[in-house]
Amino acid sequence: MTSPPPPPGCPAHTPPPYRSGPSVAARLYGPDFAARPEAVYQALRALGPVVWVDLAPETPALLVVDYAACLEVLRDAGRFSKDSRRWQALNQGQVPPDSPALALMAWRPSALFTDGPEHARLYTAITDSLGQLDPHVLHDTVIACCEPLVEEFGPRGRADLVTDFAIRVPGRVLARLFGCPEDVGARMVRGVGGLIDATGARAQAASQDLSACLAGLVALKRDRPGDDLTSWMLQHSAGLSDREMVDQLVLLVGAGTVPTAGWIASGLKLMLGDPRFAGTLKRGTVPVQAALDEVLWRNAPMANFSIHYAIEPTTVGGTPVPAGVPLVVSHASSNLQTHRLYGKTVAHNRAHLAWSAGPHACPAQDPATAITKTAIETVLDRVPGMRLTVRDEDVPYRPGPFHRTPASLPVAFAPVQPSARFGDHP
Repeated sequence: MTSPPPPPGCPAHTPPPYRSGPSVAARLYGPDFAARPEAVYQALRALGPVVWVDLAPETPALLVVDYAACLEVLRDAGRFSKDSRRWQALNQGQVPPDSPALALMAWRPSALFTDGPEHARLYTAITDSLGQLDPHVLHDTVIACCEPLVEEFGPRGRADLVTDFAIRVPGRVLARLFGCPEDVGARMVRGVGGLIDATGARAQAASQDLSACLAGLVALKRDRPGDDLTSWMLQHSAGLSDREMVDQLVLLVGAGTVPTAGWIASGLKLMLGDPRFAGTLKRGTVPVQAALDEVLWRNAPMANFSIHYAIEPTTVGGTPVPAGVPLVVSHASSNLQTHRLYGKTVAHNRAHLAWSAGPHACPAQDPATAITKTAIETVLDRVPGMRLTVRDEDVPYRPGPFHRTPASLPVAFAPVQPSARFGDHP
């Protein structure tokens, strides 16, 4: 059987040399990859379960593209560590200090980068605190955060559902769940926006301001605890220090904003652009959960992540893997590969790896689902008759190796006056 020809950005048959080390089979950045990731993953799977890629210029890693191989990495905490201080190329100065990949890969003392008992302690503080969220309060909070945004663009009769809505909802919801005073919440939302929109030094400045903002919030909640996520984590038996609290909140902000925004945007794109779902809007039946399930299978918001490091030289799916190399799990490739087995019967099917798996599986699956589903239902209900003003296949995606999210989603609709649509909502 002949392998498919490599798409742009994936010179699979004549890989260029990377320094004196690995040969890179694909570049997971730039407009070519953003436009056609499925073709890149297909070509990579033809090479084997684990392949060398560049996450950014001069930032090589091993990408796990096979479903079974991904589970092998995610479930075997004895062979694979999450501690990025094991990253040998970074330790040896071979990774550019301004590599954009470092924003998500550089070590922090959070649950994302720890193993064993320390990971269990931090992870449990997060999961137990999230478990205290009242689903009804969360639902009302999301609506309260969505409606002012819709009021802004409703009278215009047009909007970009990414910049005007999807990327603005998660930060506002988290600010309320964290118990932020109004000024702190506004600063946190600005910091999140800076992380999403900026790169390089600007992104680093936004990250530092966000950490400083959250440090102030932790100090405030130690002095005056409330009925909120920050206070519950501070009161947890894990006994988190102030530094640990800030790092866990940064983790929640990072994991809860960009991926959730991408899920909202991709869900809206599917609802408005795919005839299978767009037709249901006209009939007044809106199968939002089915659309969200399909997004997780076909456009996982965290496309490539769950980064591990082999503790000792080993194999994955029969492929040799050296120690100390970033081993990036491709949720997107494994899901697309497995999606073929289920065809169209993906609604309510949870076999995908969009939430990762094993001891580091996402602890916020239920709140993230509730936020995304409620946000989509709210905007579709408050602004009926929305239609995409570009072809579904022409919707652009943000470049980068980790996230899969539309860059814009322009829509038009009959103008909606706030007084007519929002008068009976809090």
